[in-house]
Amino acid sequence: MSVALDDITKHRIVPVVVLNDAANASGLGDALVAGGLPVAEVTFRTAAAADSIKILAKRDDLIVGAGTVRTVAQVDQAVDAGATFIVSPGLRADIVTRAQELGVPVLPGAVTPSEILLAEQLGLKTVKFFPANVYGGAAAIKGLSAPFGDISFVPTGGVSTSNLGEYLALKCIPAVGGSWMVPAKVVDAGEFDKIEGLVREAVALVAELTGEGK
Repeated sequence: MSVALDDITKHRIVPVVVLNDAANASGLGDALVAGGLPVAEVTFRTAAAADSIKILAKRDDLIVGAGTVRTVAQVDQAVDAGATFIVSPGLRADIVTRAQELGVPVLPGAVTPSEILLAEQLGLKTVKFFPANVYGGAAAIKGLSAPFGDISFVPTGGVSTSNLGEYLALKCIPAVGGSWMVPAKVVDAGEFDKIEGLVREAVALVAELTGEGK
């Protein structure tokens, strides 16, 4: 499945998923789709990440990408497993270039003017802002959007129901990354009905905050 950045961000939330056991991938995918949020960023923080991506990538109703990608080798591993987008916590030119060579959207972390300038030099118009809660949140992004009016930000880290509205109110934020609707402990426990409920609540909150669906 080939995807564009707009496909990844159109639901306004990108669930950031930690899968410690690939056996839970299928149930998680079902919960995300049933809840109305058919996208997953599977973090490369666990040994089960690549196998989990392989399972999720077989679906044609779910967009799956790889997060916490820190090396070029992980880019190759993720794409080989079926990931259709790459997310990195920071900005490495070789990671960005490799993802571009493979034809997949890439969201590197960039929180300073210098990092954003480098992202621009690499041909990017959208970056990840991580960890958002540490680097000033919505106020910092609003400040950066003044000199970087053509750059979009996807904040991740500390995003929750309590501050989601602050982020989505900014035109430079097409979506946020969050894990509150996919808690790792709940995924590990295989409580997918609970995940589906949390996802539905997140989707409903986005609609309420943005007026979408009215």
